[in-house]
Amino acid sequence: MPKLSRQSKLDTACQTIPVLSVSPTQSDHTTLECLLLQPEWRVHRADGVMSALTLLRQLTPVPVVLCEDFLPDSWQDLLAQTALLPDQPSIIVTSRLADDYLWAEALNLGAYDVLAKPFDIAELTRSLRLAWLRSQRQRVADDALPKVMKMARA
Repeated sequence: MPKLSRQSKLDTACQTIPVLSVSPTQSDHTTLECLLLQPEWRVHRADGVMSALTLLRQLTPVPVVLCEDFLPDSWQDLLAQTALLPDQPSIIVTSRLADDYLWAEALNLGAYDVLAKPFDIAELTRSLRLAWLRSQRQRVADDALPKVMKMARA
């Protein structure tokens, strides 16, 4: 796994990173908030796909979404719907039963990662930071694309 550079750590420490927690269980949100006490993280709560999509449209950009695998609606629906957003977040699927089947399905469908619950704080923050860095790189690439296309036409 790539390590965060010193500059990346400084960049992360200087801003608040929004994370959307999607779970029908309030204790899941509370646990996540307790684990992410550092001021760099701002946890938003949603209880399902529809409320998550509403928040993602209101809070754009939200670079990282932690989504429980057992929702009344499905994490696959959330993954499909977020693919249509201009600032597509990285989806991390969370599960108490993070088996090989879930890992394969989630990653094949385009999820960023799968995390087992209960969370290991080091693994959780590593995955969140790497997902955030991915979104930052994607945003820079998306911003540069029109400039490159304009230069190619000239």
